[in-house]
Amino acid sequence: MPEVRLERHLKAPPARVFEFVSRTENLLKWWGPEEVHVTEHRLSFETTGPWMSVMVNAEGRRFKVSGQVTHVDPPNSIGFTWAWHDENDRRGVESHVTIRLVPAQGGGTDLTLDHTDLPDDETARNHTEGWTSSLRRLEALAGS
Repeated sequence: MPEVRLERHLKAPPARVFEFVSRTENLLKWWGPEEVHVTEHRLSFETTGPWMSVMVNAEGRRFKVSGQVTHVDPPNSIGFTWAWHDENDRRGVESHVTIRLVPAQGGGTDLTLDHTDLPDDETARNHTEGWTSSLRRLEALAGS
């Protein structure tokens, strides 16, 4: 199955980056591509359990995604499932996301985001674009 791997170097130390990728108030500052905003959410990756968010683009189109936080290992990694909802609020194919944080030589954090078990190459391309845009927002907050 197709997958996405994105790597970034952030100036902030792992503990600070972990706060950006786990706490609701910080997630809401970077979650989703640059052209969308989150209108509804249960978005916290501080503990295992359910999560969801609704993102709305400039044209007013809604995109609902949800899953389960499967592991939280501060300040090293977070894992969660991911599935888009259709217009009838039915969950689609479930995939898996892992965000790993490693102290970088010389300071800062090396972040790796893996999104696996995607159903096809087109979905992987779309997620690559979405995550790349989202990570630009994160880099603006946590340094690049």
